[in-house]
Amino acid sequence: MRFALTPEQSQFAKTLHAALESTKDPWPTLVTLGVPALLIPVEHGGLGADPIDLVVAMEELGHHAVPGPLADTLAALPTLLTDLEQPELLTELATGTQASLVMPPHTPLALTASRYFHLDQNTLTTATPAPRPSPNSVAPRTPLSSVDPERQLHHLTPTTPLAQGPVVRAAAARAFNLATLATAAQLLGAARAMLDLTVAHAKARTQFGHPVGAFQAVQHRLADAHVALELARPLTHAAALTRTARDVSAARVAAADAAQRTARTALQLHGAIGYTREYPLSRWLTLVRALHTSWGTQDHHRGRVMAALTEDSWTWD
Repeated sequence: MRFALTPEQSQFAKTLHAALESTKDPWPTLVTLGVPALLIPVEHGGLGADPIDLVVAMEELGHHAVPGPLADTLAALPTLLTDLEQPELLTELATGTQASLVMPPHTPLALTASRYFHLDQNTLTTATPAPRPSPNSVAPRTPLSSVDPERQLHHLTPTTPLAQGPVVRAAAARAFNLATLATAAQLLGAARAMLDLTVAHAKARTQFGHPVGAFQAVQHRLADAHVALELARPLTHAAALTRTARDVSAARVAAADAAQRTARTALQLHGAIGYTREYPLSRWLTLVRALHTSWGTQDHHRGRVMAALTEDSWTWD
């Protein structure tokens, strides 16, 4: 199986990279480039692209630490609403509306967005941010704190039912897989950014009259992080082709492990400066920490892989 990107996909990645490099307000730029419309059918104003195109986009979004409910808006909801035949909502997403989806138990909280959806068992509903459990301590609808300051979290209150029954559960399984795939790609992009930043730091910082990157111990740590990323990337590309629970979860496990390894290496090689909020590394450190348990924990995804290998049944919940 060949995992190399096509020339068009490589150019798409370069275009996204250049566009995100030159803006401080990424979402309007992404809308102009058609990123929110990638997985939405053409008849609903989308591009009808393949999941591999989503992977290309999500890696660049992770590389630039773009905030927002990206896996929800770009992967889970386009898949879910297409299967459940919700054309008006699909058109909203295609034109750039950010939306967040709660799917307990793996995504119990929503990120700040313009539209909210709640999926529980066999029912999909619209939703609104709920007040905190202790209304006397904070104002209603105050977002919850997150390890990543750019990810504001909310409990949701379901409002209007959109669909229910077994068809919702089947659609949810596909949506969960696509969101997991998107998260894996986002983790790869964030890890690549941390590795690039750390390599540059190792070349510039001197110790004992030499760049710290000249020391073999430092080189080995950076090489290990690079190898982990290069092993996770083809798994993610393969999962975009097969879209099976086993392959998607295997990619997610590999990507999250690689990102964690890279984050740990980056922080150790930067030293104390890596902890500071002002230094760019902190953007990716907190993002990777937040994504590590987003759309399922590592244990959950390892369990899905094990179940598939032993031919046991396994569902998204």
